[in-house]
Amino acid sequence: MRKEIKNKIVIFENKEIRRQWDDKKEEWYFSVVDIIEVLAQNERPRKYWNDLKSKLKQEGSQLSEKIGQLKMQASDDKYRK
Repeated sequence: MRKEIKNKIVIFENKEIRRQWDDKKEEWYFSVVDIIEVLAQNERPRKYWNDLKSKLKQEGSQLSEKIGQLKMQASDDKYRK
């Protein structure tokens, strides 16, 4: 897959969704924060995600321990978590 396709930002409902292609695993990784912003229509998606992870942890879910942050390319071509 060409590099410009691998890390291309996609548009969903007029919002940017960052994604990253893993050649070894042959799978896509998407920014949870970007998806939350679109689906929850939340103006503070990072805070929403942190609150959700805390709530899940309190309920006994191990989800928050399994999810890590990857640096993903932003629209300004810089890589951020």
